[in-house]
Amino acid sequence: MMTFFRRMKVLFVLAAVVAVLNAAVFEVPIASAGSKRAQLMPKAGEWQKYTQKLATGSQPFIDYYDDFYLGIISLGTPKQNFTIVLDTGSSNLWVIDAKCTTEACKGYSDSGFTKHRFDTTKSSTYKKNGKFFSIQYGSGSCYGNLASDNLNFGGIEVDNQVFGLAEHIADVFGYQPVDGILGLGWPSLAVDNVVPPIQNALSQLTAPLFTVWLDRKIKPSEGGNAGLITYGALDTTNCAAQVDYVKLSSLTYWQFPIDSFEVGSYKHAKSAQVISDTGTSWLGAPEADTNGIVKQTGATYDYTNGIYTVSCDAKLPDLVFKIGGKTYTIPQKEYVLDLGLGGGTCAITLFSMEGGGFGPAWILGDTFIRTYCQIYDVGNKQIGFALAKHADV
Repeated sequence: MMTFFRRMKVLFVLAAVVAVLNAAVFEVPIASAGSKRAQLMPKAGEWQKYTQKLATGSQPFIDYYDDFYLGIISLGTPKQNFTIVLDTGSSNLWVIDAKCTTEACKGYSDSGFTKHRFDTTKSSTYKKNGKFFSIQYGSGSCYGNLASDNLNFGGIEVDNQVFGLAEHIADVFGYQPVDGILGLGWPSLAVDNVVPPIQNALSQLTAPLFTVWLDRKIKPSEGGNAGLITYGALDTTNCAAQVDYVKLSSLTYWQFPIDSFEVGSYKHAKSAQVISDTGTSWLGAPEADTNGIVKQTGATYDYTNGIYTVSCDAKLPDLVFKIGGKTYTIPQKEYVLDLGLGGGTCAITLFSMEGGGFGPAWILGDTFIRTYCQIYDVGNKQIGFALAKHADV
């Protein structure tokens, strides 16, 4: 079962890659609405009332092999729970509709995972929207109808959140332990102009940001907790106090420039556009940089599984990114994973991609995010990085 699951994970990564490559990058002008403090301070008692309403929330990540991180949300009244991808690389929320009775929607029997599907008849706050939705991914799609209901994620409540009820999902989703996706990207990336959940939650957060910490387990985790997403605050427990920020270059994905990249004696000194994507397990790199990494690590390509491999005992150089004049180092223990391939063989968490002028050159997925906590600062249109703390490494 796990060998097949690993192949499905590779397909999921590739689906995310193709979706990025086929998407345009939009430059969105930024406007200021002014300080909420400045607006309310002159009104006696109003600022105090406002701040008393603010909150923070958090939820653990469910981990599969340090390669697939999921979260649990609820929809409806009473609450119905769903296991979803918390995805900074997209902006829509969707879950499977109970009306969908295909094998994929129920979960393929040989996957070992049973789906949770939303039963609209059991929610007193459910509202029909009447609009059709369709989201196309690189190797599949989901479609159905839009609806609205009360959403809870990490203890944050959003009333009347518009989301997709999928009446069809691609086979690749049917083999994974996921019931849907919650996008944490920007509104301009959202299909059908739906307001993303994080945007609807901003008014009640103590700070307009969220922090992602992904843990690293040397002993593989198969569904255990390994990470935390914190809404409305910095994660000062699992992340170092020093946070360095860089301004975003586009308000679609969480996109920003890197100054350079190097590994061993290979160096790419030119600036490139990249995105921070919790929904992508590995590092997506341009072909030239992929070739540089392969040469410096001595990796070989496994055509059966579609991945680059090395000996688990190999001593490999760090991957080094320079961002905003600061150096960010990804050590071997973060970019080499034992996925149970056997024979002392491990995977390098890397895949090759070409933006072709239509998207970012790199995708910095969970491999990068495990090493550095990501502070997704919605209010200031910037992203921050803080060294992540891990008990096992």
